[in-house]
Amino acid sequence: MMNKGYLTCGRNAESDEAYTPFYAVEPILKYIPQNWTVWCPFDKAWSAFAQALGERGYGVIRSHIDEGRDFFGYTPDEPFDCIVSNPPFSCKDRILQRLYALDKPFAVLLPLNSLQGAGRFKYFQNGIRLLSFDKRIDYHTRGNYADYTRGNHFASAYFCRGILPDGLILEELKKYDRPLKAD
Repeated sequence: MMNKGYLTCGRNAESDEAYTPFYAVEPILKYIPQNWTVWCPFDKAWSAFAQALGERGYGVIRSHIDEGRDFFGYTPDEPFDCIVSNPPFSCKDRILQRLYALDKPFAVLLPLNSLQGAGRFKYFQNGIRLLSFDKRIDYHTRGNYADYTRGNHFASAYFCRGILPDGLILEELKKYDRPLKAD
């Protein structure tokens, strides 16, 4: 059967607005030391990353381009131990370049097919580990903060450096409902 979602999906900067549900943040948390401060560079205060990390006692520094803090030119003044977020997929090559230049441990959600690409190969061959799942993550979309959109057309995984103990970890993704914003 043809995946209609794949055929009708956006593949540009405007389609980058996909927000991570809480259930997709939880699997990475067990690999981040509790005493670390985490920079979430693509996150507003209501993001699942910022909230879940804060609720579990992590130090959290968050920033967002809408607040004048563009990842490509901004680095927090406060010290941080790692970077965790769901970056815009349309500029994943530039994001990976910056992540490796920052030389900090990171875990970023990207489409699984991001493994392929000549430009990314030079980074990945120098240390990339994956946390992948038994099912696809269903993301919240703009204006749909109460519920995530079901039936995503692509698989996602955490692309990590300096966080996971093994090269590939496969986990069961346990979905549950929790809104991003309290309306």
